[in-house]
Amino acid sequence: MSACVPAGATESAHIERAHPPHSPPPGRRRRFRVAGADLSAAVAVFLIALPLSLGIALATGAPLQAGLVAAAVGGLVAGRLGGSPLQVSGPAAGLTVVTADLIQQYGWRTTCAITVLAGVAQLGLGCLRVARAALAVSPAIVHGMLTGIGVTIAVAQAHIVLGGEPQSSVPDNLRALPAQLARLDTAALAVSVLTLAVLLLWPRLPGRAGHLLRRMPAALVAVTGATAVAAAAGLVLPVVDLPSWHSHALAGLPDGPVLGLVAAVLTTTLVCSVQSLLGATAVDKLAAARPGAGHVVRSDLDRELLGQGAANVVSGTLGGLPVAGVAVRSTANVHAGAVSRNSTIIHGALVVAAALLLVPLLELIPLAALAALVMAVGLRMVSLHHIRTVTRHREVLVYAVTALGVISLGVLEGVALGIAVAVGVALHRLTRTRITHEEENGVHHVHVRGQLTFLAVPRLSRALHLVPQGTDVVVSLNGSFMDHAAYETLQDWQSTHTARGGTVEITGRRTGVRIAEPGELATEPAHGGESGTSGDCRCRPWTAWRNHQCERPSPAPDIAAGPDGTPGTDERYRGTDPASSAPARGRTPSGRQLVRGLSTFQRRTAPLVRGELARLAREGQRPSQLFLTCADSRVVTSMITSSGPGDLFVVRNVGNLVPPPGVESGDDSVAAAIEYAVDVLAVRSITVCGHSGCGAMQALLGSRPSSPAVTPLGRWLRHGGPSLERLRDPGAPAPRLAGRAPADDVERLCLTNVVQQLEHLRAHEAVARALEKGSLELHGVYFHVGEAQAYLLAEQEEVRVFDRVREVDLVV
Repeated sequence: MSACVPAGATESAHIERAHPPHSPPPGRRRRFRVAGADLSAAVAVFLIALPLSLGIALATGAPLQAGLVAAAVGGLVAGRLGGSPLQVSGPAAGLTVVTADLIQQYGWRTTCAITVLAGVAQLGLGCLRVARAALAVSPAIVHGMLTGIGVTIAVAQAHIVLGGEPQSSVPDNLRALPAQLARLDTAALAVSVLTLAVLLLWPRLPGRAGHLLRRMPAALVAVTGATAVAAAAGLVLPVVDLPSWHSHALAGLPDGPVLGLVAAVLTTTLVCSVQSLLGATAVDKLAAARPGAGHVVRSDLDRELLGQGAANVVSGTLGGLPVAGVAVRSTANVHAGAVSRNSTIIHGALVVAAALLLVPLLELIPLAALAALVMAVGLRMVSLHHIRTVTRHREVLVYAVTALGVISLGVLEGVALGIAVAVGVALHRLTRTRITHEEENGVHHVHVRGQLTFLAVPRLSRALHLVPQGTDVVVSLNGSFMDHAAYETLQDWQSTHTARGGTVEITGRRTGVRIAEPGELATEPAHGGESGTSGDCRCRPWTAWRNHQCERPSPAPDIAAGPDGTPGTDERYRGTDPASSAPARGRTPSGRQLVRGLSTFQRRTAPLVRGELARLAREGQRPSQLFLTCADSRVVTSMITSSGPGDLFVVRNVGNLVPPPGVESGDDSVAAAIEYAVDVLAVRSITVCGHSGCGAMQALLGSRPSSPAVTPLGRWLRHGGPSLERLRDPGAPAPRLAGRAPADDVERLCLTNVVQQLEHLRAHEAVARALEKGSLELHGVYFHVGEAQAYLLAEQEEVRVFDRVREVDLVV
């Protein structure tokens, strides 16, 4: 199937796969079904979309029908073809400023043509599969752009709220505001204040009655209430004017300067794409956070871009506004309990019905009420949470420049300024390196924080030359990059210092291994003649014992006879102080490795985690998960889950086995850990994690069922017998990996074992009780060691599939 054709996925009662699924087994075609949750969510989203679509059309200066066209197309086209099933698309507030400028500069028909061309550009980008590149834009730029657009919308709509007409730019609107206040229209202001009051107070209604009333969207209640009050009071105000659909203006041929049209298409494409893709990732997080959501597969962003492009082509052709993912409607859709794309499609159909049948009612709405609604949306785009976030990450300059640029110059110019400032800030941080020297207990410490490039070489040389000859030195490199100039400087200094009787320890490496540039492997002998690493070694660091797999252990190379014949200590293995060097005497290489790791922890990690561990010591442990996995040394739980102290309650054994309760030779240690985790710690989830190349599974496959288990290991592995029986049962559906078949019988047994141990878990009384209450979830994980890839267990049409876990996007 071509990448340019968004294929429809099979619907189910669960949230559907957002990436191209595996072909379903042949069989009869399934009938179209609509879940009750989808229907109720569609109604809720429709009630929000109707007034907002009219308000956004009013704010852009477009025909009001254009907002309804865009809302309908966003629901029907983007909802059916897009890659984010729960995202609702339509006319978005983030496009208001862009569209208003285009209408003022080129007219409505050319603006529709620009929308069509922007949709074609989105289709091209979707075919190139570059959707994730849009997520590389700094969140500070995105939020600065939205803040600038929100301020522009609010200032412009303030004139309509006061009974006047907005100007073309924010500076012009601010200059005209005093004159507008002088000729205030009290009727328009009263309707607007009523609308804003309802929008503010409706979500805060107290009590049980308030809980029931809050199910009605505040936007619909505010506009309906303002319309009813204006009609009852007999106020003479401008109202919605929906001309006959027979006279609705469609797209025309582009008319204007070529460079200006190209810039307009690029701006529309950029804003539509970034807003839709960021919205899709945010919807994924909202859906995953819902109670009882289970495993939610992430959106297919390339398909979403194709769907948005198709929607913009259709909307522009039919005379509608540009279409993008809308945060307000998408959030309402998720919170209303939608489970598939049917809710979005039905909402689009309801908008079509309203546009054809409810025109007399829509024409009663005062424009001041719609202006107040859009002004409230614009003000909400200025998020204090986002401002605090960018301030915490020291990106407030990028945020402020982008926002001011959008307000003063326009969206494209403001975003360009923001990108330029973000690049400048990144370069400044890259070249900013802090190098300090200090002496402690006779040991000299040189701390390097930041990236070591040629620009930092003069400061590095000055710090290194402050170290006296023949002394012990610890060089701490707290950066992720070192270029060739810095590498040569540090290497030459190390060779000179050690030749004159001093010792050098580069923290974060195995002492005695020659300093290497990133990606380089040491191949020549290190200090003292110790063998370096082999040329084909590919170890990479993540702990203080880095490169230890790249060295061949030698029999106590650091033990040398002293003058009196007693064992001595090689200088290479001296610690950073006398206390750390004394215990190394006579220690085996593995013992030195352990002590060196402990010493590095005390020196580098302990100061960073001491406060958090002290808090945990005071408050006690409160882990959210029980993580049961194999004792294999290659499975590092904290690394593959990115967890820290107090996060996981970990149980490890050979084969990640969970003996069923009450079985002969049952193991009480696992059952006790499960009971303690569920009943005492009240964990919210239990994960069983298997892995590739499991030795226990290999032993199970090679065992004979009739042979007696005479060793402790053999008796323990009997708990894996049900997994082996399940694998060999032809009637049992075999779990599989998404995207490929299991490599061999060992991998098939590893996958089957995870599923079987989850069933053993459900048999434990504490687990069954918590599952019945809904306070516990069970998860299955398969970690492929060679791929460094985690797979998460999901059920698809009664088939258990381990789905690949993708990289996480940081969306604020």
